[in-house]
Amino acid sequence: MTALRTHPVSVLVVAVALSSGIAFTQDNPNRPPWAQKSKSNSSTTAKTNAGSTSPSPNASPVGEPGKIVQPTPPAEKETPQDSEAQRNRIRVNVNLVTVLVSVLDEHNRPAPDLPREAFQLFDEGNGQKIDIFEPETSQPLDLALMIDASLSAHKEITFEREAAAHFIRQVIRPGDRLSVFSFDEEVRERAPFSDNVAVLQDAVRKIPDGAGTSIYDAVLLGSRALERRGDDRRRVIILVTDAGETTSRSDFDAARREAVRSNVLLYSIIIRPVKNENGRNTAGEHALETMTDTTGGAMFYPDTPQELGAIFDRIDRELRTQYRLAYYPNPRGSANTYRSITVKVATGNYQVRHRRSYLTAPQ
Repeated sequence: MTALRTHPVSVLVVAVALSSGIAFTQDNPNRPPWAQKSKSNSSTTAKTNAGSTSPSPNASPVGEPGKIVQPTPPAEKETPQDSEAQRNRIRVNVNLVTVLVSVLDEHNRPAPDLPREAFQLFDEGNGQKIDIFEPETSQPLDLALMIDASLSAHKEITFEREAAAHFIRQVIRPGDRLSVFSFDEEVRERAPFSDNVAVLQDAVRKIPDGAGTSIYDAVLLGSRALERRGDDRRRVIILVTDAGETTSRSDFDAARREAVRSNVLLYSIIIRPVKNENGRNTAGEHALETMTDTTGGAMFYPDTPQELGAIFDRIDRELRTQYRLAYYPNPRGSANTYRSITVKVATGNYQVRHRRSYLTAPQ
């Protein structure tokens, strides 16, 4: 079992291998224009940052912040040709912006088979040439299934876990990988990225009871875990929670910034303990809705446990019918700046979801 921790200055992630660790620093770059705390979120953020930052006496040893500490394999010899090819590949890919687009019809069903000509793409309001277009992209998935351990007190928890276990079997296709995380006061990796359905399902079913809810930590650390998997894969977080943020060391801005920087698609499933707003953390729900919308994902509010299975089915269908658009921005933005993205479908009555912005590469 892996414990992932954050704290106001640094973010700690303990790796899957018990003999090795991962350590991160939590930087503080300039916030993008949209990364301003809303009033609905400010009280929650202040509360979560007031907690103790002392390291746990049982924390695993870690190495230099920002690096993975693992046994180093023998270095392969790199020829001059390999080195030059790699540099050229980096120069080409660093400026390519990829946008995953979900298109839904008036009945909230995925709309497949739209041609390239149906899409209009804008960068900072400037029309762009779509250089890569893939309907029903076959790009493999990396999914982080993150489950709120404090939901253990929910009377329908067994049904909810079984719905998640069924989703694991349903969603994994050849080339896809999924990891199971739980979060309470800490974020723990219960099963590493794999396509071993039995192991992943077992991890979901055996998540123990927890206290506290660290949603922002879960999004931040989940985004970083997905980013480490590589650039040629779709990155998806599926978050199952009651949205009652209480114990994160990071805050709303840091979590949203990391999700945008890592190009993560966030799907949030809100298990409401009560339907009446007077008994719910609506500020937490609104903050999570904003974060989810920024990434191009979707929010779901099942009213009954039986609806959860249908929601997982819908997420699976949507992931299998996404369009992949990619372009080279013209004009290019300055290094390390946030730029807005807009995608439209020219004809028809469609709902279009996609990430709203991206961070330009350093020079």
